[in-house]
Amino acid sequence: MARKCVITGKATRSGNKRSHAMNASKRTWGANLQKVRILVNGKPKRVYVSARALRSGKVERV
Repeated sequence: MARKCVITGKATRSGNKRSHAMNASKRTWGANLQKVRILVNGKPKRVYVSARALRSGKVERV
């Protein structure tokens, strides 16, 4: 299973790393995911949640 936020759906993004000479090479950006315990269907579960979702109050930690 790939690391992905269960609330916002944020996951790894890909693109190009650009040097000063504008040479392109592939790279990836990982989302800022934290493994936290939250209530899922009334039961505590340990899942990956993005830091943005935690900070904005979209989830309630257990």
